[in-house]
Amino acid sequence: MSEIIEIDGKKFVPAEELPIPEWASVLNERPQPILTLKDDDLFLLTDTFGNIGGSSDEGRSSGLGLFCHDTRFLNRLEFQIDGRPPILLSSTAEKGFVLSVLCTNPRIDDRIPAETIGIKRELVLNGGLFEEIEIANYSTEPIEFELSLSFDADFIDLFEVRGFDRSQRGTLLRHLPVEMTKPVEEVESDPDSFEAPETAQVELTLAYQGLDGSVLESRIDFVHHQPHFLKGYTALWRLKLQPHETQKFGYRLQPLSNGRPVSRVSTPMTLSQAKAAELSEEQHWRQQVTQIRSDKNTFNRVIERAEQDVYLLRQTFGRNKALSAGVPWFSTLFGRDSIIAASQTLLLDPQIAKETLAILAHYQGKADDEWREEQPGKILHEIRFGEMARCQEIPHTPYYGTVDATPLWLMLYAEYFSWTADYETLDRLWNSALAAMDWIDRNMRETGYLAYHRTSKRGLDNQGWKDSGNCIVDRKGRLAQGAITLCEVQGYVYSAKVRLSHIARMKKRIDLADRWDEEARDLKVRFNRDFWMEDQDFCALALDGDGNPVDSITSNPGHCLSLGIFTPEKAYSVAERLRAPDMFNGWGIRTLSSLSPAYNPMGYHVGSVWPHDNALIAIGLRSLGLIDQALELCKGLLDMTRYQPYQRPPELFCGYDRTDDNEPVQYPVACTPQAWATGSIFQLVHMIVNLVPDAPGNCLRVIDPALPESINSLSLQNLRVGPTLLDLEFERSGSSTSCRVSKKRGNLRVVIEA
Repeated sequence: MSEIIEIDGKKFVPAEELPIPEWASVLNERPQPILTLKDDDLFLLTDTFGNIGGSSDEGRSSGLGLFCHDTRFLNRLEFQIDGRPPILLSSTAEKGFVLSVLCTNPRIDDRIPAETIGIKRELVLNGGLFEEIEIANYSTEPIEFELSLSFDADFIDLFEVRGFDRSQRGTLLRHLPVEMTKPVEEVESDPDSFEAPETAQVELTLAYQGLDGSVLESRIDFVHHQPHFLKGYTALWRLKLQPHETQKFGYRLQPLSNGRPVSRVSTPMTLSQAKAAELSEEQHWRQQVTQIRSDKNTFNRVIERAEQDVYLLRQTFGRNKALSAGVPWFSTLFGRDSIIAASQTLLLDPQIAKETLAILAHYQGKADDEWREEQPGKILHEIRFGEMARCQEIPHTPYYGTVDATPLWLMLYAEYFSWTADYETLDRLWNSALAAMDWIDRNMRETGYLAYHRTSKRGLDNQGWKDSGNCIVDRKGRLAQGAITLCEVQGYVYSAKVRLSHIARMKKRIDLADRWDEEARDLKVRFNRDFWMEDQDFCALALDGDGNPVDSITSNPGHCLSLGIFTPEKAYSVAERLRAPDMFNGWGIRTLSSLSPAYNPMGYHVGSVWPHDNALIAIGLRSLGLIDQALELCKGLLDMTRYQPYQRPPELFCGYDRTDDNEPVQYPVACTPQAWATGSIFQLVHMIVNLVPDAPGNCLRVIDPALPESINSLSLQNLRVGPTLLDLEFERSGSSTSCRVSKKRGNLRVVIEA
């Protein structure tokens, strides 16, 4: 018997001394499709069987598992019959928080023919992980066999899963249930096997004591039928089923930290309660948001998936919820991503923007800290809660290495007010807005532009939305050097100053309004002079550390089209160039021209296509009156989405040209669902109907709506502008689209402009 260790009154043994039975490990070495579940701060990645990894080093280091707060609480979950993997019939995770698997048995010696046993697995997330397994005997004879579930939990930090090395880790432990602390030699010769008394409630707890002293646990309680005995980390049941008899097995896994639940979602007791809680919350949320439907089922499926993914990506931070950036690697609060996604979904649910603004204001920079790249007034880039963050091995507590989140926060602050006339939130966050603008002004003082330069040794080299290390290149494919001044960031600053000047004027701060107006005008003049490349009739990606243009052709200037920073002639030149064949591949606009020496259609930011990038460009084209061009881009993105699993737009896809006989090429490790990819669907709807809200002025303008040829009618029901709820109906006849107000609850004035 291994030495028993006591921590806080609980008994543990070192986990390394509990072997996994050889027969209990099946690891498919070939990459397989991944099923994803998400519930608030929990997410689960499994293979198509509903299994996770195996016992080999490869299995333990794979990206599959159950994660909460940047920690993997389960890295092994394997179901077997008599030591054999089942045969898969079907599986789906379409609902987002429920995973369903149908499978059957292989031939088991001479005792049980193949396809005799029906197996249904159902996994649900709701504050923890629940699983129920239903086993049915479809033969005419009684059958006997062994059922097993193998577990393991490595408790490694998400950054370790992503490839970050650590020189030291804490100690893996396994809690011994009181009822099973005596080996039963007569049942098994294995000294780490324990038989459960018939009346025992079996609990298996995998644990880890971190370098910061925290004790993390994955506590597993079994339901319906208790395991007959444990072999290391494997629970086993010995079954005898009569013809057409069905039995159920299951468990509940709850992640704990220092004896308290890790998830901010209360964990129910049973799987049925977990499903009911999730369905009730989703139904309540759907009743509050805008319902968008058309006369086309294919379009409606895309919309319904996007609605569900917005619901799934909502994540609790303190008392509020924001959209986490994306599953699996970015399932947390990001400044830029959460802001853009909140802006994209204002048409759907303004509450997301309100809570996002509040959360980010709470974390707004207070001091100068080079390790975290924090500065007073700055909006964070990313926050993490895992052991590496708690031990200060990474600066994400939070990390502030982003140049654009602060002006984007100001833009969302003004945009949210236009939709809601929420004076209480406007006033409550006014000091945060002033601090954000002060941060911008301090950092623009030297050059007149907002630039970035890394100061943290574990920070990001590039701190705009294209933040990979190889993406800021000139026309010869060479990396730009020094502090980088991105073109779209100057557009964000310009827009923030223009929008905030209106709010300042409303608040009788004429001094600020006049100053911000003047600064915006000056910035526009300098921008059109310094960023414009006359020989290419296009805008530079950036200025380098010496103030020279980074002269590659990229999608970045497209973000500026709707912001007003370009002169009209330059805006039209950018719009036209973005639609050239080296940029537009038929599905969308590439991040980098295919003519660039640095172009790679599989590159993260150097040739791929991003839905959110394209949705922002589509809004820009629409703002210039280029409606046909905007609709063409919309069509490409919607066509691409229909090819995706569950009709869910990915974070990005490869930049290969669209042809008559190909499909969009998937990027191997794209996040899905991903917040601003999902949000792009609602931004495209907004582009189509072209709503201009002015809730403070009690007015909504609908300017020249234009449904694409694939849609004849579109409805927006329960649309909220200020305190008014209204239903809008759009119908296309030939090349024109009409709009009518079919229902209104409030006194909002709706102006329809053809």
